[in-house]
Amino acid sequence: MSHQASPAATTKQQNPAAILFVAAFAAFLATFNETFLNVGFAPIMEALSVDVSTVQWLATAYMLGAAVMVPVSAFAYRSFPTRPLFCATTALLVVGSIIGGLAPNFAVLLVGRIVQALGTGMLIPIGMNITLEVAPREKLGTYMGIMGAMTTLGPSSSVILAGLILAIAPWNMLLWVFAALSLICLLCGAFILRDIAHLTHPKLDAASVALIGVALIGILYGVSTIFAGSVPVAVGAAVVGIIALVFFVKRQGTLAEPLIDLRPLKIPPFAVGVIANMLSLVTIFAMNIIVPTFMQSVLGTPPLVASLTLFPAILCSCAASPLAGRIYDKHGPGILLPVGFACIAVFSVLTALFIATASPVLLAIIYIPVICGSALIIGPVQSFALSKLPPEMNPHGVTVMSTGFQIAGCFGSSVFTGVYALVGASAAASGVAAAEAATSGMVASGVLVGVFALVGFFLALWIRRAAAKPIVDAAPQAAWGEAVEGEAAAGAAAAASDTLAAIMKTDVFTVSPTTSVAQAMELFADKGISGAPVVDEARRVVGFVSDGDIMASLADQVPAFKTAWSFVVERENADFDATLRETMALPVSEIATKRVISVDVNDDLGEVARVLSEGHLKKAPVLENGRMVGIINRSNITRYAIDRYYEEAQREANGR
Repeated sequence: MSHQASPAATTKQQNPAAILFVAAFAAFLATFNETFLNVGFAPIMEALSVDVSTVQWLATAYMLGAAVMVPVSAFAYRSFPTRPLFCATTALLVVGSIIGGLAPNFAVLLVGRIVQALGTGMLIPIGMNITLEVAPREKLGTYMGIMGAMTTLGPSSSVILAGLILAIAPWNMLLWVFAALSLICLLCGAFILRDIAHLTHPKLDAASVALIGVALIGILYGVSTIFAGSVPVAVGAAVVGIIALVFFVKRQGTLAEPLIDLRPLKIPPFAVGVIANMLSLVTIFAMNIIVPTFMQSVLGTPPLVASLTLFPAILCSCAASPLAGRIYDKHGPGILLPVGFACIAVFSVLTALFIATASPVLLAIIYIPVICGSALIIGPVQSFALSKLPPEMNPHGVTVMSTGFQIAGCFGSSVFTGVYALVGASAAASGVAAAEAATSGMVASGVLVGVFALVGFFLALWIRRAAAKPIVDAAPQAAWGEAVEGEAAAGAAAAASDTLAAIMKTDVFTVSPTTSVAQAMELFADKGISGAPVVDEARRVVGFVSDGDIMASLADQVPAFKTAWSFVVERENADFDATLRETMALPVSEIATKRVISVDVNDDLGEVARVLSEGHLKKAPVLENGRMVGIINRSNITRYAIDRYYEEAQREANGR
C-alpha cells in the first residue's frame, strides 16, 4: 500500500520566503483596508447624499465585523486546509470590493464593506499562523519583523495611495483598486501556499461565538462613539460588552474545546507582550489620522501633500522592521523595545508641538522616529510574546494578539481623534481663535500618545528584565526535564552551609558539541535520561540538549514531524526520511539551548536551592573555575535537608 505524504510534509519543498511573501501580502492588505476607504468619505457623502454621522458607519461597521471574525479564525485555522481557507478568506475581500464598487446607494456600499470585514478579520491571524508554521526558529524575529513591517506599511500607505487615486478618479475607484490587489493575493495563495496547518477539527461552540461577538461589538462600539455620539448609549453598549466578555471568559473555562484558549494570557511574558504591542499599534492609528487631519483642516495643506509628509516615515519603517527582526534574533528584545517606545514618547510630543509652525519637510523628519519607533516594537514584541507559548497554543495566542490589533485600531482612531476634537471645541468655546483651539487639541492628542508610549516604555523595561533574567521559560524548561513548582527545597536548605561537593552527582552523562543529534538520542534512550550538558574539551559547559530540543528542531526542519509518533506514521514518506536523516546528522551544538544556568561548587546549599527554585529547574550543572565537575538535583538537596532534620530531631531526643 502506498503512503501519501501528509499535507504539511509538502511545505518543506516550498520556499519559506515565498510562503512568507503570501502571508505578508495578506497582512498588508488587511491593515491597508482599515483606513483605505476612510480617505474617500467626503466624496462618498457628496455622491450618495449622506451626512458625516451616516458615512462613519463604513468605518464602525467594518471595524466591528473584523473584530468579531478574529476569534473565529482560530477555529477555522484548525478546521480547514490552509490553502482553501486562505483563498476563501481573500475571496471575501474581492467580493466585498466588487459589491461596494457597484453600489448604487449607501446601504449596498455598507453591505460590501461588511463582507470585506469578514475576510479581513481572519486574514491577519491566518497570515501570522502561517508565518509561525514556516519560520525557522532561529529566524522567527526576522519573519515576524517583516510581518510587523506590513502592519505598519498598510495603514500608512493607504492614506497616500487613496489620496493619489482620488486626485484623478471617483471614490468607487478605491474599491476597484482594492479588488485587484485582493485578487492578486488570492492567486498568489492558490499557487504558492500548501496545506500547512495541523488540523484538529474542534467543535464550534455557538454560544461562545455569540458571547464574544456581543462583547467585542459592545465594547468597540462604545469606545468608538463615546466622543461623537450619545454618551449614555455608548456607555450602555460598553457595559453590555463587558458583561458578555465576563460570561465568555467563564464559559471558555468550562469547555473541553474552547473557542479561544485563554491560557496564553496566564503566561506573564505573553500577556505583557500583547499589551505592549497594542500600545505601539495605537500610536500608528492615532498619529496617522490626527496629523494629516490637522494639516488639511487647520493649515490648509492639500491632501496629497499632507499624505506625502508621512511617506519618509513609511519608507524608513519598512527598512527598520526587518532590521529589528534580525537584531531580535541575535540579541532579543532588550534594546529594541525601550528605544522604540522612547522614540514614540519624545517625538509624538514634538510632532504635536511643532506641527503648526514647522514646514512639511521638517515635520516629515520629526515624524520619522514616531513610526520607526513603532516598527522597532511590533515584530520583536510579537516574536517575544509568541515564543513563550508552546506550539499547540500558537493559534490561540495569535487570536489574542490579533484581537488586540482590532481593539488598538479602534482605540487609536476613536479616542485620540475624540480628544483632539473635544479639547479643540472646549478651547474654541472659551473664545480662543479656531486655529489656536485646534492646535490645543493637537497638542493634547500628541501628549496623550506620549503618555501611552511612556507606559509602553516601562513595560519594555519589564520585558527586558524578563528576557535577561536567568530563568527557564517554556522551551528551556524542557531542556532540564520536568519543571518542579514550589520552594520547599529552598526553605529546607536555606540554613545549610555545607559544601555542594558533598552531595552533587559526579557521574554525569555529557555530550560534546560535535556529537550528532542521532548519537544524542541514542544516549538518551540507552541511559534513560531526558537531556545532557554539552561540554567542550576543556570541560566548559557550552549548552544543554534535551529530547525536547531535538523534537522542536525536528518539527522546525520537518513540517510533517509533529510528535515522536511521526517516526512511525511517516516512515514510508521519502521526503520525510531524507530530511530527517539530514537533521539527525546535525551536531547538537546547532540545536542546544545556549543559555545554561549553573552553580559554583563553593556555593552553599541554601543559595543553590534558591537558584533551582526560582528558575523552576530540576537540576543544574556544578562548575569549578568554569569547568563542569558535577550536577546537582533538587531531589539531592531535599533528601539531604530531610536527613539533616531527622538527625537534629534524633539528637534532641537523645539529649532528653
